[in-house]
Amino acid sequence: MRKLDNILGTLYGQAIGDAMGMPTELWPIQRIRTKFNGKVTTFLDGTDDNDIAINFKAGEYTDDTNQAFAVLDALIENNWEPASDILVKHIMAWADKVGAWDNNILGPSSKAALTLIRNGQNPESVTKNALTNGCAMRIAPIGALYEPKEIDDLVKMVYAVTKITHSSDVAISGASMIAGAVTAAVANYNWDDIISFAEKANDLGFTLGSSTWAAQTKNRLEIGLELANKYKGNDEAFSKAIYETVGTGTMISESVPAAVAISYYARDVKKSAYICTNLGGDTDTIGAMATAICGAKVGASVIPEDWKQLIDSKNKQHNISNLAKQISEFRN
Repeated sequence: MRKLDNILGTLYGQAIGDAMGMPTELWPIQRIRTKFNGKVTTFLDGTDDNDIAINFKAGEYTDDTNQAFAVLDALIENNWEPASDILVKHIMAWADKVGAWDNNILGPSSKAALTLIRNGQNPESVTKNALTNGCAMRIAPIGALYEPKEIDDLVKMVYAVTKITHSSDVAISGASMIAGAVTAAVANYNWDDIISFAEKANDLGFTLGSSTWAAQTKNRLEIGLELANKYKGNDEAFSKAIYETVGTGTMISESVPAAVAISYYARDVKKSAYICTNLGGDTDTIGAMATAICGAKVGASVIPEDWKQLIDSKNKQHNISNLAKQISEFRN
């Protein structure tokens, strides 16, 4: 049974991981340590030497969560039926509003696919080869729509939502892995079973996408889980191992398994957000995915009230409580 608190936890977890990871986005770990005199332990403004985060203020979430909520708005508008034109309309509306085309906000695959659509062209040449994480970063809330017994419907929805910009096998599988982890977490599965369910969703998703040469997310996740168990209780060593071995870049085959492994290791919203923020690499996206999974498992009631209030006050374009309520009322 899906509880509203766990759905809320998913949405706040997504937003928190994204917003806290924003100032360090796409920086190597050495630069993070130097710039912030050690580690980031709170929400900060984007700095003027980070051309991706420069326009964001402390507590504001980025394209990851804005697109995730745009997807929800599109589904709600069409009575939860995933229509590509409506999904594109909502993501385009957000992109135009924030000047995403000119302000280095859109990821490369999404930007290329949406540009083709904008020009009246078929985006398939981009989507079938898309290997970046723009699809997985926005998918966590979809996992909160379903119960584990509905895994086939879950993966079909992931595919329908994802294919507008990413339709490769690694994209569909990676997005399915994140959504599957959320589904199992909302259902209060234990952490080992959350991983097993996420891997099952990953495998189903992989069969739906166009073939690529990319490393498979499931195989890299297994490495990440080994590291989580090896370095249990040693956050610094675990983070370093993920950064150096699994990878924390924008590729789906790095960031998705890194995020799921971090959620498995952290098992807590605050710890997940802190680890991801200081990880190096695509910190906001990995933070959004990992912390959404943790939030789905523990629920919003254990997330610090001041963190939730900050997210709400700095991102008035969305009402997280209302979105969670509508997700809770979703029926197939």
